Amino acid sequence: MGRPHDVLIRNLKEHSRLVDEDVAEICRLSCTSRDIAPDEDFIRQGDQPNVAALVVSGMVARYHLLEGGRRQYLSFHMSGDLPDAQGLFLERMDHALCAIGPANVAFIPHRELVEVFQRRPSVGIALWRETLLDAAIFREAITNNSARPMSTRMAHLFCELFYRARGSQLNKGNRCSIPLTLVQLGETLGMGIATVNRTLQQLRASGTMDFRDGELVVSKWRELERLGDFNPDYLHMRRLPTK
Repeated sequence: MGRPHDVLIRNLKEHSRLVDEDVAEICRLSCTSRDIAPDEDFIRQGDQPNVAALVVSGMVARYHLLEGGRRQYLSFHMSGDLPDAQGLFLERMDHALCAIGPANVAFIPHRELVEVFQRRPSVGIALWRETLLDAAIFREAITNNSARPMSTRMAHLFCELFYRARGSQLNKGNRCSIPLTLVQLGETLGMGIATVNRTLQQLRASGTMDFRDGELVVSKWRELERLGDFNPDYLHMRRLPTK
């Protein structure tokens, strides 16, 4: 597990230019880390947080809580992500954040971030760009869940998570950890459990990938991209080599 400052700097450098003075300011930020248990909320709908959360390790999810306790998962966040940066500018959180599998999250005081923005506007621009990338992922998720067939929808999600894991150096060759249950996969993609099982079997039969016990294995990346109608431009990351 890396230092919180290091994982944040690595993530921001994926899309923004940081000079030495920017890095030095980020390294001065106070970070209080905490281990988060699977399914544990660390931000709840309606909260008024005075700290920003930084994912140090593991995976966390943003979700809406629905009637009857059901969830609609909206996005997933990996090491280096600031999943609630909007909390700097919004009075109340309109979503919740929880761990997907074990995770470690660092908390940075809003006050310190604002002071850094005043001293180094370039850091503020990088954090602003981070929120714009979140919005791009939301837009793609809306298109994915409303306009694509079930197998394309699932393949696209797996492509996105695998591509982002590779960018954050979290994959191991053609494998990466995605600690989602099948129920959570359905709550992300708007599928019942029977549809999740059937769609997963179709993708396995294609020979492009497998997903079991929270691990994704990609055997044929180009074909999985095609099945998922996946173009990573919306992630605005440095283009990564693919096979």
